[in-house]
Amino acid sequence: MFATSFAQIPTGYYTGTTGLTGYPLKTKLSQIITAGHQDQGYSGLWIGYQTTDRDYYYENNGKVLDMYSENPTGADPYEYTIATDQCGNYSAEGACYNREHTVPQSFFNEASPMRNDIHFIPPTDGKVNGMRSNYPYGVVTNPTWTSLNGSKLGPNTTTGYSGVVFEPINAFKGDIARMIFYFVTRYQNQIPSFSSGNMLDGTTTRSLTQWELEVLLSWHDADPVSPREIDRNNASYTFQGNRNPYIDYPNWVHEVWGYVNTTPDTTAPSTPTNLAVNNVTGSSAIATWTASTDNIAVAGYNIYLNAVLFGSSGSNTFNMTGLNPNTLYSVTVVAFDAAGNNSPASAAVNFTTLNVVVPPGNSNELYISEYVEGTSNNRAIELTNATPDPVDLSNYSIQKQVNGAGTWGSNFPLTGTLAPNTAFVILNSNASFTCTFTSNMSVGGAPMDFNGNDPIGLFKNGVLIDIVGTFNGGSVNFAADTTLRRNVNNPSTTYSATQWDIFAVNTCDNLGIANPASVLATVENNLSQGWTVHPNPVKDGILSLQGKDLNKVSRAEIYDMTGALIQVIDKPFRNSNTIILRNNTKGNYILKAGSYSTKFLVN
Repeated sequence: MFATSFAQIPTGYYTGTTGLTGYPLKTKLSQIITAGHQDQGYSGLWIGYQTTDRDYYYENNGKVLDMYSENPTGADPYEYTIATDQCGNYSAEGACYNREHTVPQSFFNEASPMRNDIHFIPPTDGKVNGMRSNYPYGVVTNPTWTSLNGSKLGPNTTTGYSGVVFEPINAFKGDIARMIFYFVTRYQNQIPSFSSGNMLDGTTTRSLTQWELEVLLSWHDADPVSPREIDRNNASYTFQGNRNPYIDYPNWVHEVWGYVNTTPDTTAPSTPTNLAVNNVTGSSAIATWTASTDNIAVAGYNIYLNAVLFGSSGSNTFNMTGLNPNTLYSVTVVAFDAAGNNSPASAAVNFTTLNVVVPPGNSNELYISEYVEGTSNNRAIELTNATPDPVDLSNYSIQKQVNGAGTWGSNFPLTGTLAPNTAFVILNSNASFTCTFTSNMSVGGAPMDFNGNDPIGLFKNGVLIDIVGTFNGGSVNFAADTTLRRNVNNPSTTYSATQWDIFAVNTCDNLGIANPASVLATVENNLSQGWTVHPNPVKDGILSLQGKDLNKVSRAEIYDMTGALIQVIDKPFRNSNTIILRNNTKGNYILKAGSYSTKFLVN
């Protein structure tokens, strides 16, 4: 096939490609574009965009050319000035522009030079970038969300994959396809170590899942190389010293990958083998197994406990948490591919969690051990972990109930880990105890602003497990300068004065002194952050969380009302304040984002 050249290619740049076809051509191109690549760093992308991505083709005004907001046939919904409009905070389109990894950087753990390679990282609107998230590119017929220029998010409708995908407008489909073809050529030798994300197939040859390859090949054919791409390729070469060969010679795409294969994938992955369970505690265990194989690629694994889906993993290991102590479990693993083919289940492995010794009647790991109602701001709550295992405090919160009736409120979530057999003290932020180690204790806000008529409750995953004070309309009226210390380690959802001894607060009653150095947890008052789910009920499968410092949340989890974990999102608010729900079934759910926990409704 005659290779037509459109760009200003340096003489001899592609020496050695003559006569090559198929994957040998791809390997040679990988060597060429790797040899000249000069990593300019992640912040260097902002500098590169000043020459690679300015609009001299549509509005012709030198603004940022954003494929997610550009309207090729009319006025753009918004525009960005180069450098000055970099992200930035955003909650809607038009706030700022970001760096969009067309192959998500989570696939390669944000490692360099991939993270900084301008050939596949164009500037795009921050909000749309966040909505696209880590989803592959595909064809959307029934979108759940549409950007202002018509880019769509929703289920893929081409053969081989039915998950959520992102579809740009027609004018830029070829651009994105050739960016991804560049990526899997430049980094073909690293592809086996990258996550699949339902885009990559884990091989150094084809490198793309079959369904994704077919989509990108069709986009490449329908949207040929444009002058804008040629100029971007030349500017990128000046910036980082290598080129996108599929812009220089578009016919090489089919020379490497051939043409669209319409044969559906019906081959299931092989059965996972050598399943083993280790590191068993009273509430967790780690499962490992030998990875499955597939004719295209294994997309992931589903883990079943007692024949019920417990979670999913993109690797051959999974940490099973939230288990009950002294309980027999049977675990199996099933591999699946991007086309939805499931392997047979692995051989089952049985294991029993450790028999954790807890105080009589206490099926929960944490309880209120002391309560201080002092004058002014000198108020505190002491929590104790009486088990031999560390306790994940993010499952717990402190709440109060005004005058012992009605709705519990003033939620005070906890974070961190509490070591075995240690105490954790929460103080009013203005407390001044002279006889205890306030520097080793966490400070709080609203929940400490209680009075003698307000019961204080300890909640685990939204369920009341311990209480100090009135309940169901009762009355205690704790006086100032008194301390209650539990005399039996038997938490109860009904307050009983016989469980507590009363002391004068000016003695401090050794509050937290037993082991102050072991206070490992930290507390964040998310009420002061103003975090809320909006709208609630959730619409169109898109959950939005409003509040500050969302980008600091490293992990979000979604549970159904049975307590089953149904979705995990790493760095959920890295690019936006939204989460695309994997399960849109109507009902009530629980969101845990960092130390924040709340219920929401899908209708």
